[in-house]
Amino acid sequence: MDDLSAFKNFTSSLVEQAYTMPVLFIGHGSPMNGIEHNMYSNQWMQLAKDIPVPKAVLVVSAHWFTKGTSITAMDFPKTIHDFGGFPQALFDVQYPAPGNPLLAAETAAMVQSATIELDHDWGLDHGAWTILKHMYPAANIPILQLSIDYTKSPSYHYALAKELYQLRKKGVLIIGSGNMVHNLRMVAWDKLAIPGFGFDWALEMNDTFKQLILQNQHAPLINYEGLGAAAKLAIPTPEHYLPLIYTLGLKTEKDAIKFFNDTAVGGSLTMTSVQFG
Repeated sequence: MDDLSAFKNFTSSLVEQAYTMPVLFIGHGSPMNGIEHNMYSNQWMQLAKDIPVPKAVLVVSAHWFTKGTSITAMDFPKTIHDFGGFPQALFDVQYPAPGNPLLAAETAAMVQSATIELDHDWGLDHGAWTILKHMYPAANIPILQLSIDYTKSPSYHYALAKELYQLRKKGVLIIGSGNMVHNLRMVAWDKLAIPGFGFDWALEMNDTFKQLILQNQHAPLINYEGLGAAAKLAIPTPEHYLPLIYTLGLKTEKDAIKFFNDTAVGGSLTMTSVQFG
């Protein structure tokens, strides 16, 4: 059976597994992490070795912000180079993983609180492929992306994520890709080479986020605008933070919590990532 036939046989009748897949929030940072071997990408490689091999991956990326919610539903999603000013080597990267239209339709049908549109135009943006290229370099696992509806509140996204829980039982790895602290306007470009350099407010908010996550206190994380002045600096716009909200919505009380890549970059960004389960 050829690869295309095999993936088309990956039908909507996915069988529940004896295990539940973990959920990951990954700080993806610079697109250059997609072609560099550094502390972040090395951890992504190790992570893939430590968790079960997924039957498919669903990514909620900071870089697909839409009116309404869509899911990629093509056989082979294109590799999107949604950035500028980087070396040609980064633009040359292709990540030719398959998609899965049947899984996309099943996922859309799971959600009762909203209409999920099947998308045939997007693909895999750098919030997805820069990570997955290191985790699954063979590009042989079906990859789908779910967009973030910019017209909706964090509580809406948290509730929508809960409706996707059964995917975890069916061998689907769900990844939220963004950054907990992400303020590009305040990056100290002259300090990018200083490991772990973070402004006081960035380190304060990163610690606050971690403590709330560890305590399973999701309400303050959903209503992050009530966390004070540091939160407004850490999250000037919500797109990089909302993928975390999706992973929180998918977490259960039984899931263990493990942080990784827990460091600041350039003063106003953090790469802090978390595994649930």
